[in-house]
Amino acid sequence: MSNDRHARTQAIHAGTRRSQYGEVSEAIYMTQGFVYESAEQAEARFEEIGPDEFIYARYGNPTVAMFEDRIATLEGAEDAFATASGMAAVSGALISMLKAGDHVVSARALFGSCIYVLEEILGRYGVEVTFVDGSDLSAWEGAIREDTRAVFFESVANPTLEVIDIEAVAKLAHAKGALVVVDNVFATPVFSRAISQGADVVVYSATKHIDGQGRALGGVVLGSREFIRGTLEPYMKHTGGSMSPFTAWIMLKGLETIDLRVRAQAASAQELAEALEGHAALARVLYPGLAGHAQNALAMRQMGAGGTVLSIDLKGGKAAAFAFLNALQVGVISNNLGDAKTIVTHPATTTHQRLPQDTKDLLGITPGLVRISVGLEYSGDLKADLLQALDAAAQA
Repeated sequence: MSNDRHARTQAIHAGTRRSQYGEVSEAIYMTQGFVYESAEQAEARFEEIGPDEFIYARYGNPTVAMFEDRIATLEGAEDAFATASGMAAVSGALISMLKAGDHVVSARALFGSCIYVLEEILGRYGVEVTFVDGSDLSAWEGAIREDTRAVFFESVANPTLEVIDIEAVAKLAHAKGALVVVDNVFATPVFSRAISQGADVVVYSATKHIDGQGRALGGVVLGSREFIRGTLEPYMKHTGGSMSPFTAWIMLKGLETIDLRVRAQAASAQELAEALEGHAALARVLYPGLAGHAQNALAMRQMGAGGTVLSIDLKGGKAAAFAFLNALQVGVISNNLGDAKTIVTHPATTTHQRLPQDTKDLLGITPGLVRISVGLEYSGDLKADLLQALDAAAQA
């Protein structure tokens, strides 16, 4: 399919491979291996694998290849490699490009597992990591050195929703020859423009908006063909972090509706943020789509929307936050995001629990902070649910 089609069309058709049966829905090739017509063909394929040729499911699979091609088309990337989870994508992207003695600069506002990879795993193998305030361009400029191999950041930080200027950080990194690796989960493939804004490598947890319906773990790394096939693929296929064919099929089905789902979720998130802003029970409402957000102009320029997630900070701290969560009738308490269901999380005691208290304080992860991943429910019902839960929290 031509790449000049609208993203909504590409999300349904790009990368499709049909068997001789002409199926409408993509086929699930549930096989771990492939048969060769001759010993000579097997030898030739192991010497150099051609387009649409496969050896072993850990190396590649037709269903997985359809997902990789489709998401790469949506993202505007040359290629993609699908992984078993979002963290397999993050760790694979970083470890495959780094070696002992390399230097990495990272934003400090990260998901807890990302911090573990950077501090514990990379540190264990002799990679030096410098953490900076991602919203401070002077901090990036001061930290990036001649020997910096990569910079890493979440384009929208979890859970405080700081927005990092991809284009500006990329210019600083590229001036020193460093690669730019962006965890783009909160931006979603719908609002992402990361590749055109200077990212060399984009990482998604496909578990989130790409599936979007709470069914499967998955991840994907996107970038140049040289990086994906020359650097990342050898590492992933030998360490075993590839995506299963059935999961790839689920992700293909998710991509068919991602544009409709994410735009509807973002519209509801904007409505809810505006309704909650200034509420007497709240110290602050964090949402990039609000005019008062510190990086609102950047978010609009970079994504064109505020995204599907907002965070609220209850004045009553942990007790009020717990009372709020326990009073919810529509939103559910869980630690995922990007789902069709509205999911509400208390980061300080769940996703970011293991961070030292001084790090939580530095990042703004207060005892009263609650992250709300807005789903596809009727926004009026969500608004009423959040307001009644805030009333319950105020009386706790």
